[in-house]
Amino acid sequence: MQEKNNEDLTMKEENVSNEEANASNEDTKVVEEESSDKELKDLKAAKEKLDKENLKLKDENEKLKNELDTVKDRLLRLSAEYENYRNRTAKEKEGIYTDACSDVINEMLPTLDNLERAAATEGSLDDIKKGVEMVEKQFKNSLSKLGIEEIPGEGEFDPNFHNAVMHIEDENYGENEIVEVLQKGYKRGDKVLRHSMVKVAN
Repeated sequence: MQEKNNEDLTMKEENVSNEEANASNEDTKVVEEESSDKELKDLKAAKEKLDKENLKLKDENEKLKNELDTVKDRLLRLSAEYENYRNRTAKEKEGIYTDACSDVINEMLPTLDNLERAAATEGSLDDIKKGVEMVEKQFKNSLSKLGIEEIPGEGEFDPNFHNAVMHIEDENYGENEIVEVLQKGYKRGDKVLRHSMVKVAN
């Protein structure tokens, strides 16, 4: 009987042990289920957050693409406008140059006509001299009409208008005074067309 009681007791202990193990397993399962539920919720929340950020980045990317397209379009338009401007100004410049040359030539042709007439006529030396003086006067008038004027050749030497090609020591003249004009200079407004070649004293 004692043996039977021992067996019963052992069986009871085993049952208690099994029940405790089962209870422990169930607790573990509950904890694992709670843990996996929490992890799942955390993962879902993280995914939602990433999806929102992804959507926001896609929107920003689309906006930047649109801005880039707008900038590219403006750049192309500006490039085309600049190229048109360059072509137009080149044509205008060419036209201005052609017109200016035509104006100068038209002013000079009558002088050439008179030189040809003078060369073709026969007469005395005084007549030829008088004809050359008339042509010179006409030529100077043509230059004046074009706004070209002679640079004064007397007074103090000015490197902006004069080119000193000779220098003399003479007490009759002041320091840097022009003694003689060897070749006349001309200007148009503020622009010097040709410097006067001069002899300078002291």
